[in-house]
Amino acid sequence: MNKNEWNEIIAELPHAHILQIREWAAIKQKYGWAPHYKTWMDENDEVCAAALILERTVVVLGIRLKIFYIPRGPLLKNWTDKDLLERVVGDIEDMARKEGAIFVKMDPEVVLGEGVPGEENAIEMEEGNFALAYLADRGWRFSEDQIQFKNTFWLDISYPEDELLARMKQKTRYNIRLAKRKGIEIRQGSQEDLGLLYNMYAETSVRDGFVIRPQQYYLDTWTQFMENGLATPLIAEFEGEAVAGLVLFHFAGRAWYLHGMSRTAHREKMPNYLLQWESMLLAKQLGCDSYDLWGAPDIFDESDSMWGVYRFKEGLGGRVIRTMGAWDFPSRGLLYQVYTRLLPQILNFTRKLRRQKTIGEVNQLG
Repeated sequence: MNKNEWNEIIAELPHAHILQIREWAAIKQKYGWAPHYKTWMDENDEVCAAALILERTVVVLGIRLKIFYIPRGPLLKNWTDKDLLERVVGDIEDMARKEGAIFVKMDPEVVLGEGVPGEENAIEMEEGNFALAYLADRGWRFSEDQIQFKNTFWLDISYPEDELLARMKQKTRYNIRLAKRKGIEIRQGSQEDLGLLYNMYAETSVRDGFVIRPQQYYLDTWTQFMENGLATPLIAEFEGEAVAGLVLFHFAGRAWYLHGMSRTAHREKMPNYLLQWESMLLAKQLGCDSYDLWGAPDIFDESDSMWGVYRFKEGLGGRVIRTMGAWDFPSRGLLYQVYTRLLPQILNFTRKLRRQKTIGEVNQLG
């Protein structure tokens, strides 16, 4: 399989994802992961499934351990096709055993349901629940280490602009207009703005209490995707001063809001509302009809740390999408148990160090 054709191949599969494309593989390879590209063919010699599989060796207590991860994959034409599932999942399991990996993790975008559970308009999806039961029967385990968000919001942006606005909450429409009246302006960014975007992202992470990666990781990622026409930064300004931003990723008719950032200054002017509206319009111009707002609570209750984010995204007219999350296949059971017991301690330590470093960076910026 020619990896140069990879994006074109997976673009034809349902839920083709930005984290399964070759540009994402290139970034992960730069940071210690080895990519494997695998496809499965049907009786007509057409691709019916594909997976970008990332491999990494980690050292724990002096022991070298190999792990596999399939971000937002594998991609299957039909997750209720048991024969196809057996081929794909069986081959992935065999690969893990053959290569001596202690486990393989995957978090395919398989939808379990739409809407908030318990609400009148919530629905369950046969495909997702069939796949969930199948993996559990094969010995896969729901992972305690969820890399990506399990739940998210999708916006259908195929509607005309006036209908998109009509589908939003009244307060959201008001805040979009307010931002315009208060003098917020949105412009497309360039590579020269990436340092600025990171500085705002660092400030956001410190203020909102989440951990981010080192600066160079984001600069490399944004540059890689921008150079390949797959990402566009947007910056909100007030009187020429940057106050918020986001990086819009797009591929195969879909758009993703993966990274958003804002400063404390001028937040009362609601720049993030206008920023999201202009991002939707840009996504439409780029030929996208779906916009993933990237992240929703695990528990739909005010006690969840993402409740404020949930209310903001709900106001934009998004629909809650519940996916199956990350699942692990422990191909070397004992080592897997050791790794999963030690992992939280390792992650807590490294996240603490990273957060302290980010705080130092923000303090230096003044």
